[in-house]
Amino acid sequence: MYREHSYADLTGRQLLVQIGELAQIAGWIASDAGQHEEAERIYRLGLSAATQAEDRTLAGNLAGSLAYQLSNVGREVEGLELARAALNGAGPDAPPKARALYLDRVAWAHTKAGGAENAQHAMRALGEASEALTEDSEGTESPAYLYWVDAGELQVMESRVFTELRRPLRAVPLLRDVLGRYDATHTREMALYLSWLAVAYADANEPEEAAATAERVLSMSADVASERTAERVRVVLARLAEYADVPEVRAVLDAAA
Repeated sequence: MYREHSYADLTGRQLLVQIGELAQIAGWIASDAGQHEEAERIYRLGLSAATQAEDRTLAGNLAGSLAYQLSNVGREVEGLELARAALNGAGPDAPPKARALYLDRVAWAHTKAGGAENAQHAMRALGEASEALTEDSEGTESPAYLYWVDAGELQVMESRVFTELRRPLRAVPLLRDVLGRYDATHTREMALYLSWLAVAYADANEPEEAAATAERVLSMSADVASERTAERVRVVLARLAEYADVPEVRAVLDAAA
């Protein structure tokens, strides 16, 4: 429609926004399926459309999504640069939910980049994300695609950062709190979040709790078609292997094998 029809400028911008929003969905699906090159192509197409439409919030969302993928596939430097660009490009007038999400992605990018300095930057970005979200209210307008950004999701990212930084005493309470009130029908998300809890338990030298949590991860992810979830299962099992002499852990490892 955009390429082959004639229309007013306003309609053209609206079509570009729709292309950008569809690219966000399609890119996320491709990324979750492990099709990272295809996801990057789709994200960049959407980013181009959002930029042409002069929708800075949507452009930031697409750039941040791609940054998140880059950080997770070994391209940490590119991921950090793009996450920062997404935040800066959206500007201070972006909706509070959008700024909170962009800051969360900056925090994750710093975490994956590694090192003490990046850890401090990650912690600072988490704090700024929480502050940004407090500015959201019933009268504040946000794009519909940010419906899922809330305090609980920020807690999840915070706990994941703490887990990645090997700070289980801070990660475990956060994850248990979030999971205790999370919708259990969201199987993929539950499996992912439990995977972080299992690793945090292992880091806290609680192999029995880690094994029990890992068992739930394996059970919930068995019927989930998500490469991201499958990768997290591999991470959990690798972490548990360090406690292979613990009977509960051995049982989980044998069942997985």
